[in-house]
Amino acid sequence: MDKILVVGGSSGIGARLVSLLAETGHEVYSTYFQHPPAHPASDVSHHYCNVLDEAGSWDFLPAELHGMSYCPGTIQLRPFARLRPVDFESDFRLQVTGAVRAIQAALPALKASGRASIVLFSTVAVRTGLPFHAQVATSKGAVEGLARALAAELAPSIRVNVVAPSLTDTPLAASLFNTEEKRAANAQRHPLKRTGTVEDIAQAAAFLLTDRSSWMTGQVLHVDGGLSVIR
Repeated sequence: MDKILVVGGSSGIGARLVSLLAETGHEVYSTYFQHPPAHPASDVSHHYCNVLDEAGSWDFLPAELHGMSYCPGTIQLRPFARLRPVDFESDFRLQVTGAVRAIQAALPALKASGRASIVLFSTVAVRTGLPFHAQVATSKGAVEGLARALAAELAPSIRVNVVAPSLTDTPLAASLFNTEEKRAANAQRHPLKRTGTVEDIAQAAAFLLTDRSSWMTGQVLHVDGGLSVIR
């Protein structure tokens, strides 16, 4: 039974990823911040964690980890002229610095297992320029750079990969799906003519966390309805 850490596992993609891993027999350590799990599963260990707190405790981690995924993120889609430098800094702190802090905390346990996988999250907007995505694309571009550098540094015992979705129907993106018109317009932007779901993205992350992807590292897996490559 593999032991896997999911940072930000109480809602959206993270919550579904926790469920998938637990359902397939893994021992899951899930963290939450703003949203404690409403119905905690008996086979999942839940722990409060503020990834922005430099003095935060990670003492709940086991001696060995076979995988970890960092799920916290934000979606702020606004014209570039309306963005302030502090907006970019805030995104960077959560999506990059937070990931760095979590990975460094888990690294001894990941190394101890002898075979481990790290999965991070990016966005289709890093590869495909999209209007109003400057803020999120900046921080997620850094995430992709971090993943490739760590994949090189931590091989062969730790693999590092990234899932890059398009806009997905999650609580984080609720304001972008709050009318049927918005939902239909989002679906039509994609070659597959539907909106991404938490299941689509969580399944991809679960694949990268397990030995089913044991010959993959340094990769960005685009789960985006074809948006990044098809016109």
